[in-house]
Amino acid sequence: MTITTETRPGSAAVRNRRQSIQRSLIILVVITVLAAFAPALLPESSQTIAVRVLIFAIMAIGWNLMSGYGGMFSFGHAAFFGIGAYTDVYLLEHFGLSPWISLVVGAMLAALVAICIGYLAFRYKLRSAYFALATFAFAEMLRLLATNTSWVNGTTGFHVPLLPDNSWSMLQFAANAPQYYYIGLALVVICLLITMFYLRSRTGIHTVAVRDNEDAADALGVNVMRVKLTTMALSAAITSVAGMFYAQYFMFVDPDIAFGQAQSVQAIAPAVIGGVATLWGPLVGALILGPLSDLTAGWLRDPPAFLEFLSGRGGLDVVLYSILLIVIALVLPKGIVGSIRDWWKRR
Repeated sequence: MTITTETRPGSAAVRNRRQSIQRSLIILVVITVLAAFAPALLPESSQTIAVRVLIFAIMAIGWNLMSGYGGMFSFGHAAFFGIGAYTDVYLLEHFGLSPWISLVVGAMLAALVAICIGYLAFRYKLRSAYFALATFAFAEMLRLLATNTSWVNGTTGFHVPLLPDNSWSMLQFAANAPQYYYIGLALVVICLLITMFYLRSRTGIHTVAVRDNEDAADALGVNVMRVKLTTMALSAAITSVAGMFYAQYFMFVDPDIAFGQAQSVQAIAPAVIGGVATLWGPLVGALILGPLSDLTAGWLRDPPAFLEFLSGRGGLDVVLYSILLIVIALVLPKGIVGSIRDWWKRR
């Protein structure tokens, strides 16, 4: 009853949602304008870091929609990332299709796979840790399948064919070209807009309701299965976009890169650090974690005197990820954005 009443035009809930969308749009415009100046301010060597931040942000936005707002914790989002990456390079190498077409095909394929995974998981009532393990197992299955399948080149993977000239249609430019950054920024903005309007739609409201109390939502007439599958499909589609963009920028993909658990961690960590179930949390987390691998690589190459024991050691970025996650969990259990939001409300 309550859900139906709140969605009537002119109701207080509808007005509040409209005001919330307006505020979010203003913030997004400000962030986009400020971010547009980054290529002019950053040295050329930092362009790769900036693009990595954008890829992390897209992955985290996709994961946050499903696991933060939807309450369906996934530890296998590498599956959707890999589907996007492999769809892009396969269609490009074998059929010469534009990456923009591959983006749509990969998103649709990832959404279909997510619906299949979700239907089987929910059909057999897998929840919490069991659902997370199911997503992990599926991503590993895809990695092993790609490793042992010749028509996707097995462990060799794919190299994106090089073009002699810049091409917007084929999404290929010179190394560290600012076009990559602006395309990545546009993709992040689009993904944020999709998330923003989805969460304020009827299905998005039902998604949060199902997360908070599935039995109560079901009693009020919400189609729980449909809502969950819709959220999973949209989350997978967004994550596949990150895979396509990754493949086009780094121009190489193999099973470990596409479906490895490192990709799942890179989708989870920014959202957790920035703030799960917050619109801006994934973006804040990506801004923190994006430069981390380059920072740690610099420490390992030429560490300061008090860190000489780190020289030549690997895996420091993973250690820092772990430390950050532990500190955030202890000090800011709702992440940076979530904790700031709660502090502001108390004020």
